[in-house]
Amino acid sequence: MKKRVIRSTLLVAVAFSLALTTIARSAAVGVEYDLLIVGGTVVTMNPGREVIENGAVAIKDGKIGVIGHSETIPTLRAKQIINAEGKLVIPGLINTHTHVPMTLFRGIADDLDLQQWLETYIFPAEARNVDENFVRVGTRLGLAEMIRGGTTTYTDMYYFESAIAEETSLAGLRAVLGETVIDFPAPDNKTFEEGLKYTERFLKKWQNDPLITPAVAPHAPYTVSEAHLKDAEALSKKHSAPLLIHLAEAETEVDFVRKNKNMRPVEYADKIGILSERTIAAHVIQVNDAELDVLKARGVGVAHNPESNMKLAAGVAPVPAMIRKGLRVGLGTDGAASNNDLSLWEEMDTAAKLHKIFSRDPKAASAQEMFELATIGGASALHMEEKIGSLEVGKLADIVLVDMDGLHQTPLYNVYSHLVYAVKSADVATVIVNGRILMLNRTLLTLNEIRVKKEANDYQEKIVASLKGE
Repeated sequence: MKKRVIRSTLLVAVAFSLALTTIARSAAVGVEYDLLIVGGTVVTMNPGREVIENGAVAIKDGKIGVIGHSETIPTLRAKQIINAEGKLVIPGLINTHTHVPMTLFRGIADDLDLQQWLETYIFPAEARNVDENFVRVGTRLGLAEMIRGGTTTYTDMYYFESAIAEETSLAGLRAVLGETVIDFPAPDNKTFEEGLKYTERFLKKWQNDPLITPAVAPHAPYTVSEAHLKDAEALSKKHSAPLLIHLAEAETEVDFVRKNKNMRPVEYADKIGILSERTIAAHVIQVNDAELDVLKARGVGVAHNPESNMKLAAGVAPVPAMIRKGLRVGLGTDGAASNNDLSLWEEMDTAAKLHKIFSRDPKAASAQEMFELATIGGASALHMEEKIGSLEVGKLADIVLVDMDGLHQTPLYNVYSHLVYAVKSADVATVIVNGRILMLNRTLLTLNEIRVKKEANDYQEKIVASLKGE
């Protein structure tokens, strides 16, 4: 690869020079960093989208303290050094929508309509199997899969969410976790009122945690009444917590809301006041141009889930239009029961190709745009772009090293093209969150992979028997 630094503005160049000056001063006063990554190609995703060949990133106290060229940075002292030669050094990937314990339902029912899938298989399977232990086992499986794939932050909507938070914190990932509240008996709370009380306890317990952002998660407009949606919004506002919701995800939802409210889903959600800069809406497929303007005006984050949407034939979200209008858009995998994996590499690749064929425009959904959705775009959708999503001095040290010596990656002409169209989860070598190494050279350090697999496989027979009524 040729040595280069891509700068798009004078402002970025000046900022970079100032950063190098800061580095030199830091070295002069003898700062010892916790971790130093040297020799890789650093894909910053900063405002200038700089790509630094033979770059270096130094980490101290969970944050990025240094970023620049290895050969131009003065010698830095660090407790640990990682040689990233032959690798890309990228921001950690951000999964903006999951139901992580549903890894235990992976492949349980495929090739069905959304409502049939939910009502015939998923809801019954949850009612008969989901308890706190199920959630912990499924969460550990999902966390291991996400770490292996380079995901450092994820957003979740499920039950027993405090248990999910505990497992996530132990594994070391960053997460926005929403306790699902819904208008029928759930595995952890049998009424909406009980669910909301649980949620408030959850919010109080995890507020100000360095890794966990607790959230309120009313399931959807077709499963939560208007009064209860307003109650969820009020709780979200009271605690300045995110509000996670499925919105405009299928034609059946549009029909339901029209029949009961004489409005479309986004119009209805806006009218009752649940759209704000705290809202993160999953799917947003059945939406028109005027509704996109509403979402933009309200500052709503959007989680685009192309593979799940395709598999359930739910439709195609107008993501190119969202990007043009400047909406906060990220990528999500949805749960493994409807995808069937948690790989953001697959989502990037699929999203780029889906929107090209749907719009009949090969220039739509470019590789760089899709990589943006998986990094800084995802951070923006979660309203966390000041902390994560790019490699910049002062941001949290969520970093992934990707091997680039595979046959499927040879030769290399364009970094973004490879990241979106060639790289796979198996190419991820090292994962760092908050400055802590969670995986080093493909070895998981915070989860026991053998135990994770055994516990997950033990559930398979139990789930199959439950669906047969045994």
